[in-house]
This record gives sequence, structure tokens and C-alpha cells, in this order.
Amino acid sequence: MRMMLRARLDTHASNEAYKRGDLPKFVQDLMDRTKPEAAYFGPMDGGRTCTLVFDLADPSQIPATLESLLLEMEADVELLPVMNYDDLKKGLAERK
Repeated sequence: MRMMLRARLDTHASNEAYKRGDLPKFVQDLMDRTKPEAAYFGPMDGGRTCTLVFDLADPSQIPATLESLLLEMEADVELLPVMNYDDLKKGLAERK
């Protein structure tokens, strides 16, 4: 299922990772784990934020996907099922 992950990284935790030089590896690991079809990075609510759209093949992948964000970056996370326009058109066409 296509999912949108939005994570707002804790400023202190991500600053420490940046100072240690670990932030690029952290982001690369997240990208490798999720293999997103789209990835965006920027400030939101005063902190570093990433928004990824990726395929979640099985709900059992949720812990592996989110734990590093929660533990290492103390991030606030949202994980939402989403559709692209083609998915929406298909779903609306099935209306009876």
C-alpha cells in the first residue's frame, strides 16, 4: 500500500547527529529502507522534516520503518495511507 511518512526530527537530536557527521548516513539508511517514489526535505514547525511516499508491502514493516526515526532522531511521525491521481480515478470509477 502506498504510504506517506512525515517525520519532524527533534532539533537537539538531529543537531547532535549533524555535528557527529551521522545525519547523511541516517537519511541514506532511511531512503534505502523505504525506497520512496518521492522524498522531500525541508523545515516545518521550526525543525527538520522529511516527507516520503513509499510502498508498504506489509504492516509488519512499520516498526522497522519508524523505530530509527523515533529512537535516534526523537521524531514526531505520521504514517498515512495515500493515493495518487490514478488510484483515485480508479476508486471513484468503482462507485456504484
